[in-house]
Formats: sequence, C-alpha cells, structure tokens
Amino acid sequence: MKQRSWMSGVVGLGVGFVLGGVTLALAAGDVIRKTMGQSAAALAGDSMNPTFAAPGSGDEGLKRKAMKSFGSSNSYDDESVGSRGGGGRAEPPMAAAPVMEVAAPPEPEEEGGVSEDRNSASTAAPTRAWFPETFLFEPLVVTDANGVATVPVRVPDRLTQWRVLALAHSRSGAQAGAVTSFAGTLPTYVDPVLPPFLRAGDTVRLPVQVVNTTDKAVEAALKVDVKGAQVESGARTVRVPARGSVVELVTVKAGGAGPVTLRASLGDTDAVVRDFDVWATGQPVVQTRGGSLAAPRTLSLVGPADAQAGSERVRLQVYPGALGMVRAELATVERRPVDVAGDAYALLLAGQAPELLKSLGETADPAALKALSLVATQRVLRAARAPSVEVATRLAEGALAHPDNPVLARLGERLVAQVAQAQRPDGTCQGGDGWTLQRLLVATANCARTVRAAQGTPEGKQRAAAFTVRASGVFERYLPQVKDGYTAAVLLAEGAAEGAVADALRSRVREALKSGADGTAWLPVDPDTVRADGEMPSEAEATAMAVLALQGDAKAPLADLGAWLLAHYTPGLGWGDGQANRVGLRAALALFKDPLPAQVRVTVARDGQVVTEGTYDTKALREVLALEAAAPGSAGMHTWTVRADPAVPGLGFSLALSAAVPWKSEVKGGLQLAVTGPKEARVGQLTNVRVQVGAPSSLPLRFQQELPAGVQVDPASLAALVASGQVTSWDVQDGALSLDLSPREQGAPVQVEFRVLPTLAGTLQAGAARLGVPGRPDITASLPPTTWAVR
Repeated sequence: MKQRSWMSGVVGLGVGFVLGGVTLALAAGDVIRKTMGQSAAALAGDSMNPTFAAPGSGDEGLKRKAMKSFGSSNSYDDESVGSRGGGGRAEPPMAAAPVMEVAAPPEPEEEGGVSEDRNSASTAAPTRAWFPETFLFEPLVVTDANGVATVPVRVPDRLTQWRVLALAHSRSGAQAGAVTSFAGTLPTYVDPVLPPFLRAGDTVRLPVQVVNTTDKAVEAALKVDVKGAQVESGARTVRVPARGSVVELVTVKAGGAGPVTLRASLGDTDAVVRDFDVWATGQPVVQTRGGSLAAPRTLSLVGPADAQAGSERVRLQVYPGALGMVRAELATVERRPVDVAGDAYALLLAGQAPELLKSLGETADPAALKALSLVATQRVLRAARAPSVEVATRLAEGALAHPDNPVLARLGERLVAQVAQAQRPDGTCQGGDGWTLQRLLVATANCARTVRAAQGTPEGKQRAAAFTVRASGVFERYLPQVKDGYTAAVLLAEGAAEGAVADALRSRVREALKSGADGTAWLPVDPDTVRADGEMPSEAEATAMAVLALQGDAKAPLADLGAWLLAHYTPGLGWGDGQANRVGLRAALALFKDPLPAQVRVTVARDGQVVTEGTYDTKALREVLALEAAAPGSAGMHTWTVRADPAVPGLGFSLALSAAVPWKSEVKGGLQLAVTGPKEARVGQLTNVRVQVGAPSSLPLRFQQELPAGVQVDPASLAALVASGQVTSWDVQDGALSLDLSPREQGAPVQVEFRVLPTLAGTLQAGAARLGVPGRPDITASLPPTTWAVR
C-alpha cells in the first residue's frame, strides 16, 4: 500500500472502516444506493452521516465519541487495497487531495456463468462476488473551508457489521477521532461456508446458510451450481422462519485438481459466487529449464505418464534485465544478513547506483541512496577498525565508490595502501599456513583488483602499475598449475592477465564450461576449489566470473552464460552472499547494457499450440513476472517453445512443468514412520492423531503431515508437546503441519500425539506424511495419502 506524507498548512482527515479489528473502508448511505444498487439497499440510512468534520470546524460531534485502540489487530491487505484502482472520487477540496486507494470490484459475471441454466433478466438475483477484507485506507483527506470532507466509495458485497475509524487534526495541532459503525445486510440472503481448499477425491457436505432478517417467514428456491466439481441435490426449496436462519448441506465431489467456482442463489433475492482450489494429493514432480529471451528457445520436456487429473501445469518466470536487478538489489541489500562481504557490497552498490541507473535510463532516489549509504557506512567502519588484508580487499572498493565522503575516501585509500604493502617480493599477496596454490593465486588476483581501484592520483597509478606487473609475473610463472575453470576466470577477470597468458586462461575457462539441454551454459566448481576467504564459490559466482573473464571472446557462449545467470537470480537473495552478488551484478551489467523495449509479448507454446501468453511494459519487466496455466495432456515427450517479441537478450526465463503422481511408501537412511489417524471423526469434536517414529539416535527430525480440508490443529496440544520437550517447534502453513522433533537417545522410541478439529463433514483426503532430516535428502521416509471419514 502506498503511504503519503501529511500536507503542511492544510487540515487533514484520516478515514478507515474496520471489520472485526481489521481496517477496511469508507462509505455513506446515499453513495451505497448509487454504487451498490439492489444488493446493498439495506445499507443506506440515516444512521451514519457521510460527512466528517475536522477539529475546530464547528461541527465536532465525532470528536466526542469514545476512541478505541485497535493495536495489532489492524491489517491492510496489499493485494486488495489500491491494486486495481476504482471507487468514487471525493469532491474537490480547497487543496489538492490524493487519489483514494481502494480495490475495485470485479466485473459482473453473466448470469449462468457457472451453470447453463439462466434466469430471465427480470428475475435474476443480484450476484455478490466482491469480498475483500480490506479495501480502503485513506491517510490524507483534505477538508474544505468549513472543515468538512466527503469520501464516496463502493462497499464490498460482504454482509457484516462495518466499523468506521476517523482520525483528524487541525492547523493548530488539535487532534481528535471517532468510531462508528453500520450494518451491511439484506432482507434475505444466502451464505455458503467454503473451505480454503479441497483435495482431489474429497466428497464434502458444504453448509449453506440462509438468513431471513424480515418479520415474515420466507419460502424460496435455493440453488447451488459448481464449476470444476460435481454437486448433488443442488436445488431445493427452503423455508426460513421470521428473524431466523436455516443451514442446508450440499454434497460436492472434487474429482481432480484445479479451480472451482461455486454459485449459490436464493430465488430472485440474492446470489453469491465464491472460488476455491482443489489440490492434487499426489507427489509433486517438477522439470525446470532456463534460458534467455534473446531468441526463441525450444525445449524438450517429458511429462509423467501417471499424472493425476488436473495436476499438470506449466509456469514461466521471466527474470529482469540489468535495470530490474539493480532496482531489486537496492531494495533488498540492506535487509540481508550482516557480514563483511555483504556490507562491502551494499556500500559499493550505494556508491555506484546513480551512474548505473543513469546509464540504464532510470533516475536514482537520493534519499533512499543516502539512507543505504549511512547504514552500510556504519557497518563498514566497524569492520575496518583492524582489518586483515582479505577484509581490506572486500571493503576498499566500496569505500572508494564514495569520493564525496571524506571519511570513506580516506578509508578507501588506507585500505588500498594496506593491500599494496601486503604484496610479497615474489609478487603474491596474502597467503598463510595451509594455503593451497590455487587459493593464493585467487587472493593475489583479488589484491590486484583492489589496488587498481585507486588510480585517481599519480601515486595511485604508479602503485597500481607496479603491483600489476609483479602479479602478472606470478600468473605467468604458475600458469601450468592452473587447472580449474574458476581460478582461470578469476585471474582473467580480476588479475588483469595479458597476452599469451590471458589466451591460455580463456581457453581453460571455455573448456570447463558445461552446457544444458535447455541451451544454457555455466561454469562448474571443481572439488577443493576455494575463494580467497577459504569458502567454496557457488556455481553462480563462478559463472559470473566466467562472463567477466570472457568479455570480447568471440568463441565464448556469453548469451548462454547470461541466460543461466539470469535464471539463477532470486530477488531478495540475489546470487548468494555479498561476494557472489558483487560479481553477479557486474556480469549482468556487462551482458545486458541495452535498455528494455517499451513492450514485450511473451508466449509459451506446446507442440506449436499456445498454452499461455502475456504482454508487459518496461515497468513490469523490472520485476520477476510469472505466467501460469493448466497443461493437460503433457504426458510423454513434447516440444515447448518460449518466445519474446521482440527478442530481449537482457531477460532470462525459467520454465517449469509440474504434475502430481501417486505417492508410494519410501524409506531411506533407516527411518521408520507410522501415522494413526482417527477411525471416525466428528465435526466440531477434537480427535487425536498419533505419530510413531524410528530413527538413528541424535538426528534432528522433521515430520510433515498434509491435513484434510477443513481440519484445524489444536494449538494447545502442540504447545504441550513443546513444553514436554518432545517437539522443539511446530508450524502450520497451507494445510500442512510441520513438527521439529527433538533428537532421540540411543534406543529411545519416539511417539507424539496431537489433536485436530474437523470443521467439514464428508470423505476427506489427507495428503502424504513425511519424515526427514533437514538438509539430508538421503534420509527420509514417506507414507501415501489416507482417507478420513468425518461425520
């Protein structure tokens, strides 16, 4: 959600609606009549005045109402607030008011969109389909000369009690606020109670509540239609007493995975459309291929022959070019784990960002860069108090990137001088007991890069030239011992190798490259290969080094290396630690300097038939984009084509074909797992689930159970397991329970029990149960899905 600053010299008014402690929206009776029509006629009335007055305006009735603290119960749904625009416009105030941030309702569905049966236009029930929990937060509403402002919006289709929170302040600094409420209701309405999801194979009895708020009994036709699943006895006549309600149970069968749309209508008075998903119960199988959108890419993928119905899907992720990466790095680098390499990278990025953004057609945000520089500077200064030579090589370049900051400029010069003085008579730099020759060569190349970064003065140029000459002699002397591609790439990219030595190193880098079936290329890392800090480099860092080392080499597959590098970039994490991100961003900028086109159309086709496509502008291409679609019939070998029009070398992609196949029991590494669920559970009654585990001693174990739809865990029973020491932690996400089990002693059995609460009746599928050791895929046990009977 966007936040705007309070304007100086005007009267401001913050307005919001609250539902059960969740900040929501603002509306008034007359506005509701105009925007909601028949489905909200009951909302209009004189109980709520749509006009709010600021303190000191002469109309301060709201100020005298009691205020309540909402504390942490306030939440704002970024997806629904301001995501698509819409809503009404406020009357022009004396000063310019900001545009209201409000989620727009969906386009009305045609009657019969779920079922072929259609009511006539004169008798069709108004359909309610817009149910955001949060749809308005307006932090600045400017009042007129009388201290009055009107904010008209459309109220969602949710029938509930709305609460209005208004906060105001005046030019003189007086503050006030008020809370009021109004009811959203209809004379008679239908309210289906749906779970967040079902699993394939579920047969459930969904409750459908019919409410009558009038003083007379109502008899009407209730009809439930479902698209994407089967419904039994969906049509019937219901009789609801005056001021009463009835609950009807409708049986729904979920055959396969996929989206489901349910429409419940009550005669010609009300209709509701709600969506949920049916999840596959099988074991996920995913094939992923990556590449660059520099040209159409053709890939061969083999889908599983036993994929469960509705589980086959294709997902394309498009990764941003250089501009998108710079923006993503600036947005996330400060929040990454604190270490010397990461802090040095953040300081370097903050210093280089203005020129980088300018070269890519973007304007830097000075305030944001200043804040990033301040944080990174504080961290770097702490690390630079008594740095080792290795730490100095990391920090110097970032400090030198801020020539206008005298503290950092002096620090950078001091660090470069320290590195230069560390060069030995034989030309090597750093070194120590236990160092291999490979590590010493990489460290010497890093020192050479650091010393060459400070050439702004004649002394600096002379120092850099002398250091480079001696280092070049080292690289030439030990060239026969350079066997791996990573070390050869580092000597080329950072050590300034020249002539015949450089040609030999380029040849070794090219020979070490690997190519994938998807057309990408990368540089693997040989065992026992390390960086100057003793850590093994990642393949992403090695590939980035290869890109930098092979610049200008006509024989190098730079486009394929760039495609692999883009596909392995993750917003928020980058390519890994600070060292990998520094090298990765340099490589991306070297490869993808050209600005993105104004618009790009991306298409995914299978055997020549388009499966999904999308068109994106330059702004959208700065972020990671995703296209996803169902892909039935993908079993066996198929040819997939990913195409961008126009072709964009600076965009990478990752294509994933996923499906679910039947689970099979699996045991690896001596684990044993047994799960005993309830023989017959009842809605609203707690029931026990028992887990028995056999495992070698001293192993940290993690148990995961995919729960049936509508089944909730009992937190008290899990808290008791933690208190007893049997479980160290637990988590529930997306219908699955995870338990981290304490390491067992030799010969000690592990048995835990927890309670669950079913909320849906029917025959429900519990997903697979799994036991494993975090980080050890070779030690695992799994059980196939089971069926629960809930009465």
